[in-house]
Amino acid sequence: MSLNGKNSQNERLKQAATAASVALSVLLTVMKLFAAIYTGSLAILSSLIDSLADIFASSITFVAVKVSSLPASYRHRYGFGKAEAISALVQAAFIAGSGVFVLYDGICRLFSPAPLEKMGAGLVVMIISLLATLFLIAFQKYVAKKTKSLAIEADSEHYTVDVATNVAIIVTLLLVSWLGFSWIDTLTACVVAAYLLFNAYKLAAKAISILMDAELGADVRKKVCEIVMALPFSKGIHDLRTRDLGGVYMFEFHLELDGELPLSAAHELTELVEDNLHDEFPNAQIIIHQDPAGHKEERLDNRLVK
Repeated sequence: MSLNGKNSQNERLKQAATAASVALSVLLTVMKLFAAIYTGSLAILSSLIDSLADIFASSITFVAVKVSSLPASYRHRYGFGKAEAISALVQAAFIAGSGVFVLYDGICRLFSPAPLEKMGAGLVVMIISLLATLFLIAFQKYVAKKTKSLAIEADSEHYTVDVATNVAIIVTLLLVSWLGFSWIDTLTACVVAAYLLFNAYKLAAKAISILMDAELGADVRKKVCEIVMALPFSKGIHDLRTRDLGGVYMFEFHLELDGELPLSAAHELTELVEDNLHDEFPNAQIIIHQDPAGHKEERLDNRLVK
């Protein structure tokens, strides 16, 4: 398959994943609204609020995937890939907001307990919600692995949290039905809220890291150096800089070559380096500055503080 064909397939997969996410969020919100009103459960209400946030967050993800797939323009020559990081940051804000709301309501209910009833209906809704969420996560994980999409990965991570919360709520509803302790419902809601806040922090930290052009992991940097130095004409590599443009890696570095090479030959060898890097990182953007081996200069590597 050609590179353009692969990119087109990836875009279709990402759009299908986001559309499925929005559709599921709407369906689960309606079901949980019914269950929350019917049972009076704060734990189900916490899951309902999370699903409401999912609708907005997944809609933002859908738009972000559309924007990130746009080709580079005159004013945006690096492309629009970071739209996905912005989407992830907005999702983190909504997750945090829903967590704070549920935590506040849970604390209030600890002092003013509310009776719970008709737990059976709530159990059915939460079990259906759990199974549907597991199916969506499996599809999202496949798409995220295939496309390297941060937005899809962020959405998948959030729904993974939903699995844990759904299981906790199902267990809670069973305990309330069997033992009659309504405070367990409130306690579960508070735990779910704290978990939402923790995951919002992790998601925001990752998005901010990309928006601030943090270096890629040590494994990626090591692989780049290994590919470059595996070629017999490479005399050295320095001032390597890497960053994530939103699912697309960018590499900038100085390549040390024989100083006696004519410019045309040095250019051909540099293109060979790029080809080898693209074999490992197909969509990477690569900028290479050629240096004669042994040339003395002030290097970025020596100025940076770890």
